[in-house]
Amino acid sequence: QVQLVESGGGLVQAGGSLRLSCPVSGRPISRYAMGWFRQAPGKEREFVAAVNWSGTTTSYVDFVKGRFTITKDNANNTAYLQMNSLKFEDTAVYYCAASLLFRLPTLAREYDYWGQGTQVTVSS
Repeated sequence: QVQLVESGGGLVQAGGSLRLSCPVSGRPISRYAMGWFRQAPGKEREFVAAVNWSGTTTSYVDFVKGRFTITKDNANNTAYLQMNSLKFEDTAVYYCAASLLFRLPTLAREYDYWGQGTQVTVSS
């Protein structure tokens, strides 16, 4: 059974930074592409960033490019999302997900396992 548990969310002022962590248990993270999604109140879940199984290729949605960085640490079986220059509109619940796809997945339906989410609140 693969389990993902996000942590690192919280309240931060606009312009600040947070690092989200997503330790994976049950299987080696080296087998999975990892992604981060977010869902704001009243909105649909949206793609934020993904990294392929080998950690060599990444993809970001336009509104986080240059501010967010996704990484995966196979030795620690953990994925991360470093978020800098946070904006009020980044406020959402952030979800970590794992995919067995060989290519880089950017759609929610392409992911096999999900965490429970961590709240990120950015004050203006």
